[in-house]
Amino acid sequence: MPRPYDILAFGDTCVDLVLRADDIVPQFGQAEKLVANYELTMGGSCCIFAAQAAKLGLKVALLGAVGADAFGTLILDTLAAAGVDTRHIRIDPALRTGLTVQLAQGEDRAMLTHLGSASALTAADVTRELLASARHLHYGSLYLQAGLLPQWVEIVRRAKAQGLTVSLDTNWDPSGTWDVGLEAAFPHIDLLLPNEQEALYLSGQPSLDAALAHLRERVPLLIVKLAEKGALAWQGGSALRHAARHARGGGDGIGAGDSFAAGFLAGWLNQLPLADCLAIACTCGREVASEIGGTAGQPTLADFPQLQAAQSA
Repeated sequence: MPRPYDILAFGDTCVDLVLRADDIVPQFGQAEKLVANYELTMGGSCCIFAAQAAKLGLKVALLGAVGADAFGTLILDTLAAAGVDTRHIRIDPALRTGLTVQLAQGEDRAMLTHLGSASALTAADVTRELLASARHLHYGSLYLQAGLLPQWVEIVRRAKAQGLTVSLDTNWDPSGTWDVGLEAAFPHIDLLLPNEQEALYLSGQPSLDAALAHLRERVPLLIVKLAEKGALAWQGGSALRHAARHARGGGDGIGAGDSFAAGFLAGWLNQLPLADCLAIACTCGREVASEIGGTAGQPTLADFPQLQAAQSA
């Protein structure tokens, strides 16, 4: 039976309040500092990922929850405008929609997060019927989705057993724990998508070379995001590197890695060569990094003739 969705993702639903200044470090003691500008946009790694994947022509469903508040409405409207199916996102008056305050200073930023709805999902929400509706599961924000975390290995095992391919983009672990059953999960993961720093912590190895050697033995396809340096991929015994062009000035980098992941999967699920998948991914990451917020710069299917040809074949 055909599956209605190309991708199912679990929504770490939150908004980003981005405060920007040359000196963004707050001063306590009731001191007031002025900021140069601010933006309020949809945040959440999986939400940004889902929006980018849908803009690239994939049929995407997001499972999640939002509060019955203005932030929840912003998320639902942004996802729907991108083409994401939001019917699996419940509106819960008992929840407050998640919020991340991004303190952006030059090319660096610090984040303060109230999880709220971003951690509201539990394993009971991930039904057999929902998994059966998609051909791929993208699992992001592993550590922030605290309601799923106790059963996350079982969730990816179930997905594989139901015929889905699975990608994992763990993102950062605020608790510093990192290992939450990774070795048990790796046999069920088709693609692992860390950045350099995450690869070190996920592997527990002392150097990046050792980390990459460790991880590429555990998953069929390892993609390492190198920010402005591009990306590395290992599949079987083969390695491939793509050198990306630098982002334009003025962006904040928020969501670049999430759009990178969506771009790669758009190519991979359409069976494009690995080099094309990396090129699409790096373009998505660069364009998002060149703008403010996680969705403003996201490319669309019209920007990638090779994707259009593959989807129309």
